[in-house]
Amino acid sequence: MKEKLLELQKNCYVPYSKYPVSAILVCNDGHTLAGVNIENASFGATICAERVAISSAITAGYRKGDFKELHIMTKSIATPCFICRQVIEEFFTENTKIICYDQAGNYKEYLKSDLCPYPFGSSDLK
Repeated sequence: MKEKLLELQKNCYVPYSKYPVSAILVCNDGHTLAGVNIENASFGATICAERVAISSAITAGYRKGDFKELHIMTKSIATPCFICRQVIEEFFTENTKIICYDQAGNYKEYLKSDLCPYPFGSSDLK
C-alpha cells in the first residue's frame, strides 16, 4: 500500500500548504478508491484526500458498512482532521481500520472507534 500511496501523492494539488495527503479506501469486496487533497485559494473550498476517497465510494454505490480499511499518507504520520472524522463516523463501522503512514512507510493503525470516541450522529439531531 505504501508504494500506491506514495505514487498518488504526485497527484495532490497543494500549492499553498505544500502538504500532500493521499488516501486509499478498501471496500469489503476488495475494490479500492483513491483520493488526494485538493487545495483552493479560498481555503474553505479545500477538500481532504480522505473525503475525496469516501465521496468516490458513495458515488460508486457503496454505503455504510461497505468499508474495510482507509489508508492515509502524509509527510509524517498524522490522523484525519475533525471534518474527515465526522465523515468517517457517518460511513464506517466501529471496527473499520484506519492506517496512517508517513512517506517512509512507517505507520500507525487505529480503529474508527479510536479516532471517533464521542461521535456526533443522527441520534443527536432529535
